[in-house]
Amino acid sequence: MIGIGAKVLHPANGEGVIFGQDGDFWRVYFKEHGEKEIAKSYGSFELIEASDFDTPEPDVSDIIAAVEHVFAEYIDEMKGDDTVEIVALADKWDGGTMILQPEDAGLKGKEVPIDQFFHKIVMTRDRLRVLEAKLNANDKLSDSDKVELQQYITRIYGSLTTFNVLFKYKEDWFVGEKKS
Repeated sequence: MIGIGAKVLHPANGEGVIFGQDGDFWRVYFKEHGEKEIAKSYGSFELIEASDFDTPEPDVSDIIAAVEHVFAEYIDEMKGDDTVEIVALADKWDGGTMILQPEDAGLKGKEVPIDQFFHKIVMTRDRLRVLEAKLNANDKLSDSDKVELQQYITRIYGSLTTFNVLFKYKEDWFVGEKKS
C-alpha cells in the first residue's frame, strides 16, 4: 500500500520514502534530490516497500540520510567562494562544560559549553588559514617577507596545539613547526 512510510521508485527522482502528506500531495524524500511534493494521483511510482501501518515508525537510516542531505545543501549555500569545512568535536566532550575558576575564591568563575569554545577555536584556525592564503597571494610582499610572516603563523598554530584534544579527527589538529 502506498502511504506514509512506503518506499517508492520514481522514474526521474529515483528511490524515495513518503514521510508526510499535505492535502492532495505526498511529501517524499529522495536520496539524490531531497524533499519533493508529488500529487497523490501520480500513478508512476513503483512500490519498493509497502507501508504496513497507518502511522508507521520512520526508518532511522532514512531520517539520517535526509538530515545529511539538508546539511550538505546548507553548507553548500554557506560556502560561496570560500571553503567551509565541517570539523567534529571529539565524542568525549559532547555536552561538556569548561570551567574557568579564578584563584581568588571571592571572584565568580565562568562556565562555557565546550562545543561553543570549540567553535571559537575552529573559527580561529579558519581565519588563520585565510590570513595565510592572503599573505601568500599578496603580490606587494617580497618572498622573504612572506616567509617571515608565515613563520609567525606557524608558531601560532604551534601555540594552539594544546586544543588538539578537542578534535575528533587527528587530520583536523593544529600543527606547529616540526622538529627535524
